[in-house]
Amino acid sequence: MRRSDRLSEVIEIVQDGRLHRARDIAEQLEVSIRTIYRDFDTLVASGIPIDGERGVGYMLREPVFLPPMNLSITELEALHLGMAIVAQVADPELQGAAASLTQKIDKVATARGTVPKRWGFGVYPFAQAKIGFRHMPMIRNAIRCQKKLKIDYLSLDKQTSSRTVWPLQTEYWGRVWTLSSWCEKRDDFRVFRIDCITTCELAGGYFKNEPGRRLEDYLEKVNAEMKANDEKK
Repeated sequence: MRRSDRLSEVIEIVQDGRLHRARDIAEQLEVSIRTIYRDFDTLVASGIPIDGERGVGYMLREPVFLPPMNLSITELEALHLGMAIVAQVADPELQGAAASLTQKIDKVATARGTVPKRWGFGVYPFAQAKIGFRHMPMIRNAIRCQKKLKIDYLSLDKQTSSRTVWPLQTEYWGRVWTLSSWCEKRDDFRVFRIDCITTCELAGGYFKNEPGRRLEDYLEKVNAEMKANDEKK
């Protein structure tokens, strides 16, 4: 068995969340315990979230990981370009994640001779999109925790307004991010360009998944409007 295949087998064994002894894994794969110890050292060094120690056992700490896969040069380029864009325009948390992911991809790809050691893309400046990213950490947290937001908004025709919204989803349109939400002022769904939000803060309180005000209700409404427009053409 090739070492890469054995490493994949080791991951499959420990991904059930239970504690596994190196001795048992070695017997199952018909290799020495010393070999299994080295395999776990390699997996941990490569970033796989495995906890454990020699003589005790090993287990996968987190269920989120990518199994081995084959990517074409074009797919690698697309992934690298996406990470370059995120690293330039996203909030600090996503910037750090993009940089870390890019390093992991580059390390594996160049080590296997898949791509040259120097590669990448020049990314056009996303100045307009970057304006709104000062609000993204708060918006993302509010969507996750279902917290209401109070925003001051400057529309494209320079009209200002203050709103209390239920943030449902963010969307990226190439150069501009938008926030789809339920607006308490209009008692209806509204979409706001995030770069046009001048201030954004927690309004206090949480919102519930009330029928007619949920993300799925908004998406259903959008699809219905698109279908109606298509029928008019």
